[in-house]
Amino acid sequence: MVLGLLALTGCASYAPQPLDRTPNLASSLPILAEAKRGALTIHDVDRLALANNPELRAARARLGLARAQIIEAGVLPNPQIALSYPFFAGGGEGTNSFSSGISQDLKSIILRPAKIEAASNAAAEIDASLYWQEWQTIGKARILFVDIVSGERAEKVIGRTRKLLEDRLDHATKAIDQGNGTLASLSPDLAAAAEIQKLDDDLKRTQLSRRHQLNALLGVAPDAPLALAAGSLPPPLDPQRVRRGLDNLADRRPDLIALQYGYQSQEAKLRQAVLAQFPNVTIGIIGGRDNSGIYSVGPQVTFDLPIFDRNEGAIAREGATREALRCEFDARLAAAASEVGALLSEQALLQRQYAGLAPRLAKARDIAAQSEKAYRQNLLDERSFLDAQLAQFTIERQRIELEQALLDGRASLSILTGADLPPVAIAVEPPHDNMISMIRERL
Repeated sequence: MVLGLLALTGCASYAPQPLDRTPNLASSLPILAEAKRGALTIHDVDRLALANNPELRAARARLGLARAQIIEAGVLPNPQIALSYPFFAGGGEGTNSFSSGISQDLKSIILRPAKIEAASNAAAEIDASLYWQEWQTIGKARILFVDIVSGERAEKVIGRTRKLLEDRLDHATKAIDQGNGTLASLSPDLAAAAEIQKLDDDLKRTQLSRRHQLNALLGVAPDAPLALAAGSLPPPLDPQRVRRGLDNLADRRPDLIALQYGYQSQEAKLRQAVLAQFPNVTIGIIGGRDNSGIYSVGPQVTFDLPIFDRNEGAIAREGATREALRCEFDARLAAAASEVGALLSEQALLQRQYAGLAPRLAKARDIAAQSEKAYRQNLLDERSFLDAQLAQFTIERQRIELEQALLDGRASLSILTGADLPPVAIAVEPPHDNMISMIRERL
């Protein structure tokens, strides 16, 4: 009883922690951690997403489970104490015998290093998986940033064009009211005004949806205003450098790093299953007093006979799991290289289209400027002037869409290639607890 009370003095205590039933969303940006004043750059959005994304906060809380598993793997089973003091139930005189002993399981000591290695690599896998989730969240935030900024540019172009078409429609309507026009001449203006209004309405809905998504990533209420700095966009990537980086992609991309740690953990589990073939041996010391009053003390050994169960099932299971993880890593690495190659090819096509659009846009702008000048001098009719403006508008929209696609591709490539992330050497021994944390500080 004394030993039991002493053991209980080091036990943990329990305290209830009720759930918070109110949504944990900031009402405005200044409330957020890492917030800054003024318009947000794309790197500001990266940091805000890392610091405040609700899903990332929940994922980080699960890291405690992995750390607890490492502790659990390193704890040996408690020694066993056996006490015996039988009483005589029959007649006659005699002395009751007494015996006691203490024993320890040897198999748990043999398996302990492999269990610790498996748990440590599993914890590193969870940490790297969290880092991949953070990296993907950054990618989503960057693409939304690009799309919102590009959408704002498109809104300005559409707004100017809509103003021209609405003015033209007003003039045509007044002309009909004054008897100087026909319904046939009004129809094209009406259709063009309706089309530009639809474009404007669709873009406004899309922009609102994008802002809601970005606010959700940053842990802000849906309608909280966010000012974005239009000049801070993803820089261009060198295609040759990206292709060279495919050789060590597995050392930089967090999801591939996580799979490698998972494979190392499974290696340790397989080794643990092989070691578990060792018979379960328990050694100890036992002593006592017999009925004649003679005391005795000596070693005691108990062990299993590995006749029926030699742990073949566990070895086969862990070996098959290791092979499945190896195939999964090979497939993920091949898919990653394929995705990067496809994006590079798409970026090259977009770049050629963007370069080919430049002279057409310059010509359209020149014609539009000349037509406006001629129209104001009454040297050009309104229809011809409007056609020149609409031609410029069409090419301006194409340019914005191509720019947006290029910037989205750059953001995606930076995530898929782990751009600017330092390599991680996956060693056989258990990883350091702060390895992934040191990499994360590079963001």
